[in-house]
Amino acid sequence: MESYLFPFDSLICMLLGISFTVWFTLLLVFIIVPAIFGVSFGIRRLYMKSLIKLFEVSELMLKMHPVSLEQEIHEMRRGGAEPEFDMSDIFYFCRRGVESIVDDEVTKRFTAEELESWNLLTRSNYNFHHISTRLTALWGVGVLIRYGFLLPLRVTLAFTGVGLLVVLTSVVGLFPNGRMKNYLSDKVHLMCYRICVRSLTAIITYHDSENKPKNGGICVANHTSPIDVIILASDGCYAMVGQVHGGLMGVIQRAMVKACPHIWFERSEVKDRHLVAKRLSDHVADTSKLPILIFPEGTCINNTSVMMFKKGSFEIGSTVYPVAIKYDPRFGEAFWNSSKFGMVNYLLHMMSSWAIVCSVWYLPPMSRMEGEDAVQFANRVKAAIARKGGLADLLWDGGLKRGKVKEVFKEEQQKLYSKVLVGSSEDRSPS
Repeated sequence: MESYLFPFDSLICMLLGISFTVWFTLLLVFIIVPAIFGVSFGIRRLYMKSLIKLFEVSELMLKMHPVSLEQEIHEMRRGGAEPEFDMSDIFYFCRRGVESIVDDEVTKRFTAEELESWNLLTRSNYNFHHISTRLTALWGVGVLIRYGFLLPLRVTLAFTGVGLLVVLTSVVGLFPNGRMKNYLSDKVHLMCYRICVRSLTAIITYHDSENKPKNGGICVANHTSPIDVIILASDGCYAMVGQVHGGLMGVIQRAMVKACPHIWFERSEVKDRHLVAKRLSDHVADTSKLPILIFPEGTCINNTSVMMFKKGSFEIGSTVYPVAIKYDPRFGEAFWNSSKFGMVNYLLHMMSSWAIVCSVWYLPPMSRMEGEDAVQFANRVKAAIARKGGLADLLWDGGLKRGKVKEVFKEEQQKLYSKVLVGSSEDRSPS
């Protein structure tokens, strides 16, 4: 019996060996080597154009089968005995009405941006794939492509990129400080981040590269997702700023800091503003060190607006290099709603999306003007980023995502309202 199974086992091992060899060869030739030299074969651009055509086809199918109010209610009551009026139906209308009224400009920035057309992802709209047989078949093929081919490929690339980053930065850290170490560190970081970008099938268009941040400066950008870091770091090298973590993130941080002077703070140091400001000032004072990358909003916003910038990074007095990042949500939602999804769930959504498409604009460097305080400077930089990225410029604090409105904001609104009342009473008083 064993003699009959042995050839079969050998055949399986041989097929697995061939599959692994082909897979690794394709990975090396089409992804890792291009990432090392910073070149692209244009496959991702062609893939993006194909997706646009696919979305146009699905949009035509939707127009052929419009979703009416009655259909949506029927979808809600699917499985019921008889299609008669149910008292619970009124809750649908109540919800729609409340949604129309409570559409303030702040809270809607903390949820995913609504799409004008369906992108064949049920996370965008759960009911659309039930509309017609053809649309269901198209959606099913998309599921097979995304989860059967793209997801395994992307997970492999992500582990490859992160693994190489940890190993190679640890090796570079053994070199003595000098030009050679800095050169190798830059090349290693760029290569690994470019592999990580490819693990998301990210198609990035960089504009105005002559304004890219330079050593001794601070790069500030609007914040939508944790991947903002690798989006920018795949086109240039930066010194990262953040809190010391444990686990896998801690391993990555300890390896990175061996090759490059990143700025990591202990948990107890984060709230010490003077200590943070001093370490940032010391870093930018050395023009041989990489520019610092900071996201002054302090939280992720859904890429429709830019919210209040924390003033800390604008008090240092260094040259600021603003960067605007704008994602295209048709191909995949980059926004991280941290109050709804954990990091693992979020990364799974990202890697099972069609692609991540975004544009990056490097704005001219800005400096603090005479007589301008840190808050005014931060607002001026924020306005420039919002204008360039086509985003709404809001004064509200992104901290409202998790907390209540600060008393200061309430007092300002109360003062404004009281002025209106006092003014109207004076208008009514006899002259």
